[in-house]
Amino acid sequence: MESIFPLEQLIGFSGNIYQITVAASRRAYQMSKINDPEVEKNYGKAVSIAARQLFCNKVSYRIEDNTK
Repeated sequence: MESIFPLEQLIGFSGNIYQITVAASRRAYQMSKINDPEVEKNYGKAVSIAARQLFCNKVSYRIEDNTK
């Protein structure tokens, strides 16, 4: 059975936790705005789905450098 939030991946994550948190929240927002059927199928757990997508590399993110 798959957990609601990917805790195992979060514990083992060696990257910047702030960046992955921002990426997951933005992805969840995207999924909510487009009424993604996967969110509805999983009882509206957009943040959990977004985090799982990021940790499983189904979606990727990049940090923009706005200092230029």
